[in-house]
Amino acid sequence: MISEASSAVQLPAGKVPALRIMPMPADENENGDIFGGWLMAHVDIAGAVEARRIARGRIATVAVNQFLFKQPVRVGDLLSFYADIVRVGKTSVTVNVEVYAERTPEEVKVVKVTEATLTYVAIDADGRPRAVVRQA
Repeated sequence: MISEASSAVQLPAGKVPALRIMPMPADENENGDIFGGWLMAHVDIAGAVEARRIARGRIATVAVNQFLFKQPVRVGDLLSFYADIVRVGKTSVTVNVEVYAERTPEEVKVVKVTEATLTYVAIDADGRPRAVVRQA
């Protein structure tokens, strides 16, 4: 883990998060941190928001290309998930997701907690890959 003292950052300027959420006590593991799986699920949702917009329809997650846990996530952290399109293929969309935590509302401190790259495939009504509709 990276020390928190050296990792204070700012939320990305001018960007709108794909998702914002605050983890609750039910999301904690036995160490008092938020379950990694809980965070992974929300990263997948945030990435899917952008992939679905590009694919203009149903998508399915086909790969988690990279997933880095940089800082622990705590109950009460306000998490912002920022998603950027990395690549658009014939049937797939690859998305990079960065997650920032705003801590201690009395004296807000922002830290980057996670970054991941996921690939989604556009699917038809039968769940088969389909071409991604290119936007003009």
